Amino acid sequence: MTTIDRNQEFAGKTVLVTGAGKGIGHATALLMAERGARVFALSRSASDLAALNDAIGCETRCVDLADANAAREAARVAQPVDLLVNCAGIAELAPFVDVSVDAFDLTMAVNVRAAMIVAQACARSMIERGVAGSIVNVSSLSATVGLPLHAAYCASKGALDAMTRVMAVELGPHGIRVNTVNPVVTMTPMAEKAWSDPAKSGPMLARVPLRRFVQPLEVARTIAYLLGDDSSMVNGVSLAVDGGFQAG
Repeated sequence: MTTIDRNQEFAGKTVLVTGAGKGIGHATALLMAERGARVFALSRSASDLAALNDAIGCETRCVDLADANAAREAARVAQPVDLLVNCAGIAELAPFVDVSVDAFDLTMAVNVRAAMIVAQACARSMIERGVAGSIVNVSSLSATVGLPLHAAYCASKGALDAMTRVMAVELGPHGIRVNTVNPVVTMTPMAEKAWSDPAKSGPMLARVPLRRFVQPLEVARTIAYLLGDDSSMVNGVSLAVDGGFQAG
């Protein structure tokens, strides 16, 4: 039986990680470097990218992915890549009746449109080079569960899951797998902002049989699984990392 050396699992591979400055993206960049990958990291924060570069010696580009042209250029510069993790995301919280058009449009631009633009550039390059690549779009349990104050966010993640299924169907014949990872609340800086109130987090925690939220590294390990050869026949899947939330 063949065993995989996790320290060299992605040796010779280049992975592009968006939203790599913090949270899940940061944890993923560190883990992929640890497992031998060359990392190209995108983030809005130059200081976060500088710290990441100091840690793993990756290539970086500071970019606001809400800008479609900037997103397209950043993805172009990053090529050629073998693996893509679309992790950049924002959450604009408001009651449904108060959600502004600007907030909704910005959320969709970062969480869905940027993922499309970056994945298009990566997929074209993979197809041209004949690379059997893998793409993971970081979604959320909120793609299928309605959360108060998260109308724009839930809508964006539902759209991301739907787009991923189309990507899997169209890119699969080229040997490119596309999946989403869908964590419950993950303890990132963004989540701490959204779930810092015990009155809000308590009922949510009560619905998680493991009685805790997810840590970024736990999601990163799931992403690495979806990127790697262990999941070679997994395509078009939305993989929950929810501690049993949906089982209840």
